[in-house]
Amino acid sequence: MKLYYIPASCSLSPHIVLNELGLKATLIKVDHKKHLTESGDDYFKVNSFGYVPALELDDGTLLREGPAIVQYLGDLKPELGLVPTHGTLGRYRLQEWLSFLTSEVHKGYIPLLYPTLAGQYLDTAKPKLEKRFAWINEQLATRPYLMGDSFTVADAYLFALTGWGQAAWLTSYYKTDIHFDHLHNLRAWYDRVKVRPAVQKALREEGLV
Repeated sequence: MKLYYIPASCSLSPHIVLNELGLKATLIKVDHKKHLTESGDDYFKVNSFGYVPALELDDGTLLREGPAIVQYLGDLKPELGLVPTHGTLGRYRLQEWLSFLTSEVHKGYIPLLYPTLAGQYLDTAKPKLEKRFAWINEQLATRPYLMGDSFTVADAYLFALTGWGQAAWLTSYYKTDIHFDHLHNLRAWYDRVKVRPAVQKALREEGLV
């Protein structure tokens, strides 16, 4: 397998999942401005959309969307419990979380990443995103992870997205300063996830620590 990634982007999520599962994959870094791989290949020839993550399977099949990729990976080793079993309510709860994170949090950052284009819409977009994080904070009041007692692929996705809020390289350039200091449950969750060996390994491999 090959995982195409941009450091600190949403592709950090499947990277973490690969490590959690102990799966081997070739990591291929993509330049987000030039859309070239480290070897100089045109990334648009891999993914015509130009964004990451993309997971290329050994038979050449390409998966493009993060939520689909992490579920595929989790299903390779179902005994590890990173994804609930197909057909169970737990699996639909996972899909509920992944859909929420994609549409309400991930996309919620877009105006903050492009503040000049967003203009006055920032006045609406940023408070809305902060409310979404506040809601997640409430859900974590009675559970250590999003789905309950166990870490799942949804936690890997949220970890990548939460990291955008106060990452120095983002806040200095893109104005994405979403502060979580007052969201104590979310802060505790983030610290809990960050020390997981698989997460630390992914951060090192992407040059983030």
